[in-house]
Amino acid sequence: MGVGEVLYKLLDFIMADCKRELISVERQDRMYIRMQSQQYLQQRRKFAVAFLAFIFILAAVDTAEAGKKEKPEKKVKKSDCGEWQWSVCVPTSGDCGLGTREGTRSGAECKQTMKTQRCKIPCNWKKQFGAECKYQFQAWGECDLNTALKTRTGSLKRALHNADCQKTVTISKPCGKLTKPKPQAESKKKKKEGKKQEKMLD
Repeated sequence: MGVGEVLYKLLDFIMADCKRELISVERQDRMYIRMQSQQYLQQRRKFAVAFLAFIFILAAVDTAEAGKKEKPEKKVKKSDCGEWQWSVCVPTSGDCGLGTREGTRSGAECKQTMKTQRCKIPCNWKKQFGAECKYQFQAWGECDLNTALKTRTGSLKRALHNADCQKTVTISKPCGKLTKPKPQAESKKKKKEGKKQEKMLD
């Protein structure tokens, strides 16, 4: 075998080895590209999921704000009902203590227009001016000899259950026993003195 043939075979072997290396490098490049593409796809999927979650959160916030804005409208509907008007407290027994009172209100859309509420009337309050009205009275005035009465005024101190009470009231009571001069006693004394004078003259 000549030197030329040996060189030719050696060159052919080197070329074959280079081809194998090139093929392996191409395969590695393809695998790397595939791995990069898979990672890119995974990143895109994660981004898509995050974007959808962000949109969902925004939608939930919008619905919550819309619900808050709608609540005042419901309050406006409730305001269609009129204010409660309460009757006088009626004791269960006697003229004071625990009792009940009736409440009514107007409104076509009101679900409840009547209700009963428990109440209490203090037993130490003067009932002649209303069982739900408390007054603070001044001292008694001087006795009026013409009427034989003395009076005093009272100012409203407290009203239970928004009762309609007078701002000022006046009460009177008898003055009691009056010391008046007795005309009969004076005439008897005069008669006795007259008789004494007559005896002296006799």
